[in-house]
Amino acid sequence: MTGDNRVGPPRSGSERDTLRAFLDYHRATLAMKCEGLTDEELRQQSVPPSTLSLLGLVRHMAEVERAWFRRVFEDADAPMVWSDRIDFQAAYDASRSTRAEAFGAWEAEVENSRRIEREAASLDLLGHQPRWGEQVSLRMVMVHVLLEYGRHNGHADFLREGVDGTVGA
Repeated sequence: MTGDNRVGPPRSGSERDTLRAFLDYHRATLAMKCEGLTDEELRQQSVPPSTLSLLGLVRHMAEVERAWFRRVFEDADAPMVWSDRIDFQAAYDASRSTRAEAFGAWEAEVENSRRIEREAASLDLLGHQPRWGEQVSLRMVMVHVLLEYGRHNGHADFLREGVDGTVGA
């Protein structure tokens, strides 16, 4: 891993600025955990029977971004990236994936999510979560996605350590 170029969240600020900054910090953390690795290293799986890999996490987070921003606020019928149905586990199979493919999809979904958030008048914007059949606020979506990144960045810490011994941050 090269240097830590992440921008830390503000110590004070509005709710929206804080949520946005923490999301971007965690997005940058996932990217940093994958920095400097080959496709083969990114596909390296954890201990059996798990098939989890860093590349699988990137693919999974592309699905999370799509399911929670695009499908909730723009197009409930938008297809998932790596499955014909809403199957978040399908994204973990990165056995034939490449950095370019996985990061291309993830970065596109992140940019779409950022656009949706920027264009929203407030965190009270409501969208329809098709999986639940309920209305959810942009605030709830941002918190939910932030929690997903927090959980999976913990996995990324262990996966990276298993690949090349790199720990921290």
